[in-house]
Amino acid sequence: MRALQWQGAHRVALSDDVPPPRVEAPDDAVVRVVTSAICGTDLHPYRGEIASFSPGTVTGHEFTGVVEAVGPEVRGLRVGQRVLASDIIACGRCWWCRHGGHYQCEQVGLFGYDTVVGARPVAGGHAEFVRVPFADTVLFPVPDDVADERALLIGDALATGYACALGGEVRPGDTVAVIGCGAVGLLAAEAARLLGAARVLAIDPVAGRRDAATGRGAEALAPGDDLPRRIRELTRGRGADAVLEAVGTDAALLSALEIVRPRGVVCAVGAHASTAMPLPTITAFAKEVTLRFAVGNPIATREPLMELVGQGRIDPSFVITHRLPLAEAPEAFRLFDAGEAIKVVLLP
Repeated sequence: MRALQWQGAHRVALSDDVPPPRVEAPDDAVVRVVTSAICGTDLHPYRGEIASFSPGTVTGHEFTGVVEAVGPEVRGLRVGQRVLASDIIACGRCWWCRHGGHYQCEQVGLFGYDTVVGARPVAGGHAEFVRVPFADTVLFPVPDDVADERALLIGDALATGYACALGGEVRPGDTVAVIGCGAVGLLAAEAARLLGAARVLAIDPVAGRRDAATGRGAEALAPGDDLPRRIRELTRGRGADAVLEAVGTDAALLSALEIVRPRGVVCAVGAHASTAMPLPTITAFAKEVTLRFAVGNPIATREPLMELVGQGRIDPSFVITHRLPLAEAPEAFRLFDAGEAIKVVLLP
């Protein structure tokens, strides 16, 4: 089959002779991919930032498709059914899964991410077919009236943005600042509005992303040394009620702590990897700030999110700026890495 493989820093290549997946365990399914997407998380191995990443890894953890085969223990799915995949692979049975902590699952994995998350690599969705472990838990039926592109982002970007807004404890009437206006940040802003935010301040260094945020009703700002002052001016001196951080760098998190109001909430969903961040506890303590980290959990939130999408209350597909065939995936990665695309959908 055709699949996109990571070959090294800034090198992904389409191969025509990758062995097609098959049912290997009784609770597996095989899915024929209809749409997939490139996520900001995919850029870490693409840029060579993960030394242990294995050449030949089939990338991609956001995808929808059609069930082609199921193992004998799969109960909730049938061949021919349209499905959405969670980016997180979880067993659905352990203590963590039963308590809604699927990212902490004893057998957790992430499609197309080698062994960075979990002990066993699982090939990703930038391919014609994918093997899905724990299929009854990982896959979710897509209603007939929901298009694939609208369902696609529930599997990661929308679920992560939604988790950020929930973690930020956004309340009706709040002023919410969003740091980072990629797909996740833009969708966190949408989720904040669903929860009643009266005002969204969108912060990003890229003009095109600020324009996208403005197009959705936000007030866009560029980061800089005077950002805290500007936020205070816009909030009568208080600061933002909630700050949703969707970048994943020390600088972004420090900025969030600076601009949140006293007794406000910061929720970080950017993929943080620092081991030595100089956390200004004197500021956080004096302001009585709540600081929370969250990982999107599509398994836990896909049902209400699918309802919201089906009702037309949110359409996450507005973040898609490019649609390219799988054969042009190397160019799609280049566009995304260069900041020329907010979200790229790949079509097998």
